[in-house]
Amino acid sequence: MKRSAGKQGKGVSRYSGDASRPLLRVVGVMFNPEQPADLLGRRVAIGGERATVRFAGLVPPTTGFWLGVEWDDPKRGKHDGTHEGVQYFTCRHPTGGSFVRPEKASFGVDFLTAVRREYEFDTEEELSQEVIISSKKLKWSDVQCRFEKLPVAMLKYCEVNGPGEPGEIRNTTPNIEFLNLDGSLLTSWEDVAAITKQLDQLHELHLSENRLRLPFDPSAHCLDFSSLKTLILNRCELTWKQILECAPMWPQLEHLSVEYNQIAELQRPEGVLQTLVHLDLYGNPLVQDSLLSISALPRLDCLNLTATGISAIQFEDAPPGRHTSMFPALTHLIVDQNNITEWSVVNELSKLPSLKKLSCRGNRLVSSDGNPATANQMLIAKLGQLVTLNGCEIEPLERRGAELDYIKMFGEEWLKAGGPGHPSTHFTNQHPRYQELINKYGAPEEGELKKPGPSVLKNQLLKITFTFPDDSSRKPIEKRLPASMVVQKVKGLLYRLLKVPPSDLRLTYTSTKMVGAEFELSNDLKTLQFYSIEDGDQILVRWS
Repeated sequence: MKRSAGKQGKGVSRYSGDASRPLLRVVGVMFNPEQPADLLGRRVAIGGERATVRFAGLVPPTTGFWLGVEWDDPKRGKHDGTHEGVQYFTCRHPTGGSFVRPEKASFGVDFLTAVRREYEFDTEEELSQEVIISSKKLKWSDVQCRFEKLPVAMLKYCEVNGPGEPGEIRNTTPNIEFLNLDGSLLTSWEDVAAITKQLDQLHELHLSENRLRLPFDPSAHCLDFSSLKTLILNRCELTWKQILECAPMWPQLEHLSVEYNQIAELQRPEGVLQTLVHLDLYGNPLVQDSLLSISALPRLDCLNLTATGISAIQFEDAPPGRHTSMFPALTHLIVDQNNITEWSVVNELSKLPSLKKLSCRGNRLVSSDGNPATANQMLIAKLGQLVTLNGCEIEPLERRGAELDYIKMFGEEWLKAGGPGHPSTHFTNQHPRYQELINKYGAPEEGELKKPGPSVLKNQLLKITFTFPDDSSRKPIEKRLPASMVVQKVKGLLYRLLKVPPSDLRLTYTSTKMVGAEFELSNDLKTLQFYSIEDGDQILVRWS
């Protein structure tokens, strides 16, 4: 009969624990001198993968010493720490554990050993060789990096496990400003602090793909990170509550990246992270109702909410068309690859008092015609304060065209809602900026208020006249083109007509409504409709 899981059988030597408990010393077993005596909770590298030791001892009926490890990547595991009905250790994932022989596990090296491996040739043979630089023969000793002047240390996946001898980092590499310890074998934040306390110039620290025990007393380490401005903690299995618990260690932090962690509900930072300028929450499954918990951060300038699952945001402290008191310094917002489908969300974003840059790609915001270019025009028109959209600067002509098209698009609805007098509250809530645009450009003409159906708008044919101002011998060419045709295809058409390579063509257009003005079609991927080209306009064709 098999012994029940969780019970210890006769003759089983068992030591187990998790990363939140104090390490236990394994005794009575002969170790390789290169293996540390305190094993439980230690970080190890096995075949290039990272894991945490959860058990060390005998596993009957097998012979010899085993390590029970919990893999960072649970796909590498086989079980949950159970063997033949006995629970030797536990894992967060049911198949996240394995038993491995100690000789297959690397416990890493100290900081300076890793630095020397990466930045120094220290064998006699290498040091005796000559190297030619600019036709001059030099000894390797002449060109070796002087560690005391080293400003950057890239130790990603170099299996750093601790600081080494006290004070040696300060004596050897005191001027490091940028340090990458991604995928290290550091066990705790105390280990990290023991390194950074010796680097007074350290401004940027990368610690992605680590599993660090939380500090016993975070405030005791605030001087150990006193110069730190940028901290990268991607893929560290952290919650927001744990980040706030660690935050007293980082009194001057400005840039925090915590992509792909376990951040769901956001809590208000009380007395911490008040210097934060940039926060990256990419790839975390956020509870969107908790987003406003970070809205009082006084210096937050850039917020990345890509792929966080948000579908709505609401600033209830401000009516439509007014500014919210939340996120007072936010100029750059990234909400790519989310579930935003309602234009009311965009209306809420217009309440942000400092917003200048918005990236909103990969959402399902659609216009009535289903054309992505039209949806972008609506974003520009609704968010009059924007300077860039989806990484592209909004040109004055582009803004004007978007705002004029927006007026026409909803002009009929505006009239039905009360028009020039007092539009209904419902219309004003849906289009908070519409009256401002009417004041700017005037009310649309009656003929412009007709709202074509989606298929009509998409396939609308425009009568365009191509003229050739630099070639008086060529007669104008008249064509009917769909409004959805991109400039690139227009150039392809002209190539067939003129035999001039598209890359050599330069196109501008003139409108009967703006006599004397000439506008460049500068983006080959934009449509004629995007540039507000209308029936009867002229496209001027030049080439080099």
